[in-house]
Amino acid sequence: MKNPEHVQRVISALRKEGTDKLQVISDFDMTLSRFGFNGRRCPTSHNILDNSRVISEEGRKKLQDLLHYYYPIEIDPNQTMEEKCPLMVEWWTKAHNLLLEQKILKSDIAKIVRDSEVMLRDGANTFFDQLHQHNIPLFIFSAGVGDVLEEVLRQAEVFHPNINVVANYMDFDDKGVLRRFKEPLIHTYNKNNTVLEKTEHFQLLSSRTNIILLGDSLGDLSMADGVPNVENVLTVGFLNDKVDERRGKYRDAYDIVLEKDETLDVVNGILCYILGDLN
Repeated sequence: MKNPEHVQRVISALRKEGTDKLQVISDFDMTLSRFGFNGRRCPTSHNILDNSRVISEEGRKKLQDLLHYYYPIEIDPNQTMEEKCPLMVEWWTKAHNLLLEQKILKSDIAKIVRDSEVMLRDGANTFFDQLHQHNIPLFIFSAGVGDVLEEVLRQAEVFHPNINVVANYMDFDDKGVLRRFKEPLIHTYNKNNTVLEKTEHFQLLSSRTNIILLGDSLGDLSMADGVPNVENVLTVGFLNDKVDERRGKYRDAYDIVLEKDETLDVVNGILCYILGDLN
């Protein structure tokens, strides 16, 4: 924490104002899901598809090549978001076009997820259940694949009615074959109001002016830009990779930075305190 007093003030305000004014806005991949396990990388919602048996060898190799080229750009602390944006559009577009070539079936998604190595962070059940029990809306704003992400939550039995997801959703033809990805394209660095113009999500929650925001990229900090009349925001950033190079930027940007922490323990502790379950 760069400013512990500020964090303390915000958490106290969130507790004092109560659950009726609170909402949680979160990224999904590598924020609610794990970055790694036992020294191995865990897949993102895109990787779950990329690594699955429905992708041809050639398709998988091309998707890997894209990852190796664009991922270092995505996390490079020395390039601005403005510089990265067109390159992220390029990456997502190329990846989605490769996935379209694979003729993925809607009926395969559940098995693809089941066979994958995706894992939610330790403490995820507590996190999702606490929010559900207290009727606190959870808005998941993801640059991943919505259909896959929802299936991960479904299989973990945490896809509660208080959850709303905005992500890249697939569009299937009447035979259940993937034919396109729905607009708008969401990538790491455009998770802001421009993408949400067609949704009324934040307008419907206009009384929820207190926010806990969870992310793992500097691009995630704009996820709450569409919320009207914000009063208090607590931002928690998961710094998963290239920790030493990126620590300074993350500490400047997020209220709390969690380094290589594969749990939701800190977030759950804060929620517990705010919800009055802890003194």
